[in-house]
Amino acid sequence: MAIKNVGIIGCGTMGAGIAQIALQAGYLVTVNEVSRELLDKGLERIRGSLDKMKEKGLIDDAHRDEMAKRLSPAVTLNELNQCDLVIEAVVESLDVKAKLFAALDSVCKKEAIFASNTSSLSVTQIAAATSRLKQFAGLHFFNPPALMPLVEVIRTMTTDETILQEIIDFVKSLKKAAIVAKDSAGFIVNRLLTPYLLDAMRAVGDGVGSVEDIDAGMKLGCNHPMGPLMLADFIGLDVLYNAANILFEEYREQRYAPPPILKRLVIMGCIGTKAGTGFYDWSDLKRPRPALLSI
Repeated sequence: MAIKNVGIIGCGTMGAGIAQIALQAGYLVTVNEVSRELLDKGLERIRGSLDKMKEKGLIDDAHRDEMAKRLSPAVTLNELNQCDLVIEAVVESLDVKAKLFAALDSVCKKEAIFASNTSSLSVTQIAAATSRLKQFAGLHFFNPPALMPLVEVIRTMTTDETILQEIIDFVKSLKKAAIVAKDSAGFIVNRLLTPYLLDAMRAVGDGVGSVEDIDAGMKLGCNHPMGPLMLADFIGLDVLYNAANILFEEYREQRYAPPPILKRLVIMGCIGTKAGTGFYDWSDLKRPRPALLSI
């Protein structure tokens, strides 16, 4: 089955970004949100991104307008019944995702492929809520989807090989690199990245060095684009805390256990750039400075 019509559930930062790159690749795109208000905000976010591309000279007026015409809002799941591929990008909750796909299973055409954008949850457990285990996989885009070149394709024990190849071809059509991972907590990237970020937090908590010096050490000493603590702020400390708990539950290895400093910051609401503070004070996004932490 040729994928032509793509449905996106959730139109926040991730969902809007996935919708944008699908439009750029020539697909018909239908987006859905839980409320009309959130849907309108998501559509505005997507159209704003297209306007920015036009302002930068990446596309002209005609191309922008043509992409906008291929974008359709859906206020109910029933409006996704003709989609060839449905990608979920909602809150990172197994219960929410499973209930969503169970509902989609009853309204989407039988040939439709389902994919979850989960970054750490079991794709198998989500797929089990549907009757199409062979047509289910994970599609883990990275934030922001329009800029990040990688997509993890997660195969379960039941994902059909032909379907898997269709999904890989879809990712490549978005001009993204696809890597295939088996369905295990954290997949490839987060399984390796999370302990690194948690170790940097432990180093701060143990007084090994300051926030600024730890980040400078890894940035300049290892030629990384940014230090681990600043990266953690960008990802979201709440997101990392939840992911670490999922990984620790799965593997029972101490390297995945959230350190006390992370737990305290999350409890205080200091969860990174989206809150204005985390390991850094983000009141001036262009000049972040280490926050004053009482450890």
